[in-house]
Amino acid sequence: MDQLTRRPRPEDANSPAAAPKADPVPPTAPDAASRGDAAPAWRTRLLMFGLPLLLAAGAGGYWLMSGGTVSTDNAYVQMDKVSVAAEIGGRITEVAVRDGQHVAAGQLLFRIDGEPYALSVAQADAAIDAARVDVGNLSASLAATGVAIRAAEEDIAFAEANFRRQAALMEQGFTTRAAYDAAKHAVDQARAGLAQARADAVEARAKLATGGSGINPQVEAARVQRAQAAVNLGRTEVRAPSAGRIAQSDRLQVGQTMVAGLPAVTIVDTASPWVEANFKETDLADMRVGQRAEIRFDAYPGLKVRGHVLTIGAGTGSEFSVLPAQNATGNWVKVTQRVPVRIALDEKPSRDMIAGLSADVRVFTGGGTAAGK
Repeated sequence: MDQLTRRPRPEDANSPAAAPKADPVPPTAPDAASRGDAAPAWRTRLLMFGLPLLLAAGAGGYWLMSGGTVSTDNAYVQMDKVSVAAEIGGRITEVAVRDGQHVAAGQLLFRIDGEPYALSVAQADAAIDAARVDVGNLSASLAATGVAIRAAEEDIAFAEANFRRQAALMEQGFTTRAAYDAAKHAVDQARAGLAQARADAVEARAKLATGGSGINPQVEAARVQRAQAAVNLGRTEVRAPSAGRIAQSDRLQVGQTMVAGLPAVTIVDTASPWVEANFKETDLADMRVGQRAEIRFDAYPGLKVRGHVLTIGAGTGSEFSVLPAQNATGNWVKVTQRVPVRIALDEKPSRDMIAGLSADVRVFTGGGTAAGK
């Protein structure tokens, strides 16, 4: 008997046996874990190669835009310094300044004992009076020589008249030879007396000569001595030749003997600082006067000051040293030389400058001059 065909029942559709089988996963399809590992690998490659290329491109663009720069850290702040010395010697009686103090031009720094120099002024005044007395005596002598000349002329006239009488009597034989010779001798003496009186007058007139100044030389010499004594008295007060800040004032002590010409105190002109940058000679090819510069200071981190190249040194540092290098020797070694370049500040720094501070200087050799920036 044929087997009867069984019709499927609805509950058989939910049985596990009736569920269709899923298709197998192809072996070449990547799973979710492998796709997650690929993304970090691309990021790593991007950071490794893209970031350096970006930095290199930025640096190159900056260099092209700036036109090139040269820099050095062998740079120092410089200021004008005036060493003040006493022009005369003496004991210090007063010190009017202290170290670090700001002074104005003409302000008193210290004072030297002026009593010896006041006595010199008084002595010079006495010398002027003595010279004037001498001039008065010479004037009187010159007047006296005029009287002597007139007296000598009268003596000559009398002696010549007496000689003529004796000569007439001698011809008539009424006088002696001795009387004749005595009359002749009297004439010669009168003439000699007139010559002496005239010579005395010339001498007195010469002593009273005033020359081109119109003042007697003795009086003029005494006045010069008095002026010199007054100048020395004024130099007992040593004043500041310029404005600035006091330095090295510890050498000024009351009671100390000051030697003329010996530096006693230093005045630093803090109002006009500049920077002296010592660049390598290989950095000067494109450097020109007027190019803009940028200065930073070791003492003040974050402070940046604009400036420009004011001058380029006429010689290297070794050329102006006390003992310059002798390169004409057998053991010569080439050393890169440094050239001092003066950098002027285009703006007033926000911090006080101190002479000798270390600085870093960057000069923009292709970025135009300071006036055109």
